[in-house]
Amino acid sequence: MLVSSASSSPQPAAADAELASESPGAPIAPPSTDLDESEHLVPWKRRRIGWIITVILLGVALIATGAVLAVTLIGLEEAREEIDHQRDLIEKKETFAFAAQELMATAAQFDGLSYGTIVETRYYTRLIGRGWDHRWNGDSLDRDAEEVRTATEELAGVLAAAQGEAAANATGTFLESLTDQLGAGFVKTSLDTADAVCDEDVWGCVGGDDPFTIHYDAAQINAQTFMSDWLRTGVAYHEYAHVLQMTNPEPTATADKAFGGDWETMADCYALTYLPGWTLDHTTWVSDYEYWEVSVGYGYTCDEGQRQVIREWVDSLGYTHEPISQ
Repeated sequence: MLVSSASSSPQPAAADAELASESPGAPIAPPSTDLDESEHLVPWKRRRIGWIITVILLGVALIATGAVLAVTLIGLEEAREEIDHQRDLIEKKETFAFAAQELMATAAQFDGLSYGTIVETRYYTRLIGRGWDHRWNGDSLDRDAEEVRTATEELAGVLAAAQGEAAANATGTFLESLTDQLGAGFVKTSLDTADAVCDEDVWGCVGGDDPFTIHYDAAQINAQTFMSDWLRTGVAYHEYAHVLQMTNPEPTATADKAFGGDWETMADCYALTYLPGWTLDHTTWVSDYEYWEVSVGYGYTCDEGQRQVIREWVDSLGYTHEPISQ
């Protein structure tokens, strides 16, 4: 039966809807659901927030890594600088040690010399001790090494001058050859006006400002008719004793007590002890029928006890080389 009129019943509408959905080319409606629009968007928001958090965490990690790398690079640079500093210090310490060894090697050449003031042991000990005090200060080590080298050069200069003095006789006199023999070249001979140097009427003297030079009064030591090489020899021994006294103050201060502190009678005793046959009174013949009675020195002949003091004093004099440690 063909029905052509419309109906208000809900079923035909449903049927129409079903037929319409099946009609070719008709749009397909989304399936019906009970969720509202906001509930449809929840999963998408969660994925986006998670991505943002991941990006932020990655950025933080990269920043942290960069900071670690920066700190590491700074640490490496500081370590490199410290290594360079330590290497420089080691080189400076080695330089100082070499300079100190050179000083000691030079000082060793004076071992046994009779003059205690030439090798300034106390000063050298302080110099070498500074190397230890300044072991962490490169600039100070440089200065210390330079001072040690200067001391070495000065000491070597004294040795070279003595060797030259011993090998030559500038005055061409018996007195200088004798003084060079006694003093190994370290003691000089000056023929001058010794009276003016020492403010006394003397044949010879040693001034306190230069204890390594013996001044002989040329007008008396050479011009007097009674003067002989034997008398000159005794005078040289006496004056050389003054050199020993002045260049060894500490042992001299002990020994001179046996002479009441009188350096002149002590010097006479040195000549009497170490110059065989020497006396203070002489008869000097100037012709077959003419002679002179000559007294040399200060009129006192020391006894055997005092001569033993002189021997012990001489044995205690001078420089004994010993290593100096820091």
